Amino acid sequence: MVSLVPSLTEAIAETLPEVLVGVTDWCTHPAGLDLPRIGGTKNPALDRVLALTPDLVIANEEENRAPDLDALRTAGVEVLVTEVRDVPQAFRELARMLAACGANGRPRWLDEAEQAWSAPLPEPLATAVVPIWRRPWTVLGRDTFAGDVLARLGVRNLFGNHPERYPRIPLDGLRDAGPDLVVLPDEPYRFTAADGPEAFPGLPCALLSGRHLTWYGPSLAEAPRVLGEALRAALR
Repeated sequence: MVSLVPSLTEAIAETLPEVLVGVTDWCTHPAGLDLPRIGGTKNPALDRVLALTPDLVIANEEENRAPDLDALRTAGVEVLVTEVRDVPQAFRELARMLAACGANGRPRWLDEAEQAWSAPLPEPLATAVVPIWRRPWTVLGRDTFAGDVLARLGVRNLFGNHPERYPRIPLDGLRDAGPDLVVLPDEPYRFTAADGPEAFPGLPCALLSGRHLTWYGPSLAEAPRVLGEALRAALR
């Protein structure tokens, strides 16, 4: 298998490490992953992928570009494309993908992750805007996995009903939305204490792990605790 999605790489490597023959430059987990690199998620080197002669390429409809996946199919490679828009769908797609990779049953981490997210959807405790990029400012909109993660932690995304999934909103529009909280993950844009909060004076900012907010894989088991602690600290 070649994986074009960092979170799915982690899921496969924790379950069936022997089947992976290539991963992207952004596949950072598990630590010490020593496999051929085939470029980025948006610009994979297709010649490198084909040279590895994979039986299957693992992709995602949001992370990877359709022309690249079409080119792989034209070259005779089977491509499995996942779609993940909320937490329950993540568990279904992870099970489907791992079965396609040859897993014999569900791995323990997947059961643990599903149990960690088994609580009913809570009443919102706070409203938030969730920038994922700046220059231009871009936020989570409707129908996103990260938005559903936050909703399950009691945070309502103020742009969750926007017609676009990742709308570009001027900074004044983000402030004028009147959030209780600004959520700043460290990916895809790497917001830090010195880069992001200064744009929202007077508002609490939660600096979150992008891996726990946006990845669907083994990190889901600890995500409620890790994200919940960071959110609660920001709202104190």
